[in-house]
Amino acid sequence: MKLNYKEISNLGALKKAGYQTKGIKDELRDNLRERIQNGEASFEGVWGYENSVIPELERAILSRHNINLLGLRGQAKTRLARLMIHLLDEWIPVVEGSEINDDPLKPMSRYAVELIKEKGEQTPISWLHRSDRFYEKLATPDVTVADLIGDVDPIKAANLKLSYADDRVIHFGMIPRANRCIFVINELPDLQARIQVSLFNILEEGDIQIRGFKLRLPLDLQFVFTANPEDYTNRGSIVTPLKDRIGSQILTHYPDDIATARKITAQESQLDERQTNAIYVPDAAKDLLEQISFEARNSEYVDAKSGVSARTSITAFENLLSTAERRVLMSGADKTTVRLSDFMGVVPAITGKIELVYEGEQEGADGVAAHLIEDAVKTLFNLYFPQINKLTRKDEATPYDDLLHWFFQGDGLELEDDFTDAEYKRTLDNIPELDQLLKTYQPEVTKEDSCFIKEIVLWGLVANQKLSKHRFNEGYQFKDLYGGYISGLQ
Repeated sequence: MKLNYKEISNLGALKKAGYQTKGIKDELRDNLRERIQNGEASFEGVWGYENSVIPELERAILSRHNINLLGLRGQAKTRLARLMIHLLDEWIPVVEGSEINDDPLKPMSRYAVELIKEKGEQTPISWLHRSDRFYEKLATPDVTVADLIGDVDPIKAANLKLSYADDRVIHFGMIPRANRCIFVINELPDLQARIQVSLFNILEEGDIQIRGFKLRLPLDLQFVFTANPEDYTNRGSIVTPLKDRIGSQILTHYPDDIATARKITAQESQLDERQTNAIYVPDAAKDLLEQISFEARNSEYVDAKSGVSARTSITAFENLLSTAERRVLMSGADKTTVRLSDFMGVVPAITGKIELVYEGEQEGADGVAAHLIEDAVKTLFNLYFPQINKLTRKDEATPYDDLLHWFFQGDGLELEDDFTDAEYKRTLDNIPELDQLLKTYQPEVTKEDSCFIKEIVLWGLVANQKLSKHRFNEGYQFKDLYGGYISGLQ
């Protein structure tokens, strides 16, 4: 029921308007039903979950369940919980001054009951917007029962000259204060077992107990918990009776394809408008950036149980544009295009986001990041151009023979970091064999993207051990694997 909250300021007016009390789970359920019937998205801005997580989450809400979102880091668990506020009614009435958002028609706290008894129909009403109905707590080992549920406040007892036997000395914790709201506990396994036990009655019976006071407060909350499977072995676990009281456990996951991952990165990246105006990013560069995370999730150097957050691609994309932007600023140019060599600028974004196994620690974080970039290049190279087989006959021709011969005959190719766009393009265009490869296998590539694709060819041949790549102070040098050695002998 939609009420004109601006005109209703007391209990009598609320009753006259025909307001009916509704629990938060029914509120979520009814608004979700309406969205589904109208063909509207229930969780906008979350990509890749349309046929997996979101249907399960919708079923849980329709079932009026408390929910546990279980998944590795960077899988939008907290975002999903925050988006649930859009399924709430825009405004709800509360008894003005109530600490626990008392419903005027179903008061629970002593304060609200006594106020209504005193003022009757003239009891003042305030309105709570749905944006203020979201509470979130990160579970850490130092969280106490007093933080979540409440405790006796000796200062309040002294100021009001009350006995500790009087329930007015109670200071309510976060959960009672979140009455009629969505309450999220992130990283639930990190909460000590004895603290988890204190949630039993709240989830099942609605009772809360504080320092000997047993208050019958039928709290009305939508609980959402988040947890990481790794936590069950490394830091703690969810106690079994608590799991039993959580209605639905929903497994989240990483994007299944590059296109979905690109949508997430584009949406979440924090970019300066001057960056987006001055820097052109080829489609292949966007694919390559996402492929790095996919390679990391399958890498023997990276701890798969820890996961590779979607934030890896987001921060890497920001670093990538900053690398190109720095080059523009130093050269005094107005615009530039992202180059493959710019990807060395994303290494710090990768190293801070991945957990390494023993072999990875031996290789070093920077070394692993470089491996992941090279593996991503190799994957894209095999998608764009014919795959290079490891075992070939000596007389067997390959599409890359002419290009390899060009390197064998010459001194190689140098791409300096501070090349202007014109120098960069001219250097790559001086190899006609590269142009021929693109015409044959990537005829639809635009002029803006062609140089990046040419670099993919060079890096791909290096990854397949057909060319050598050497990093020097000013840039990269590409040479034939054996030509330089033979020239030296001659």
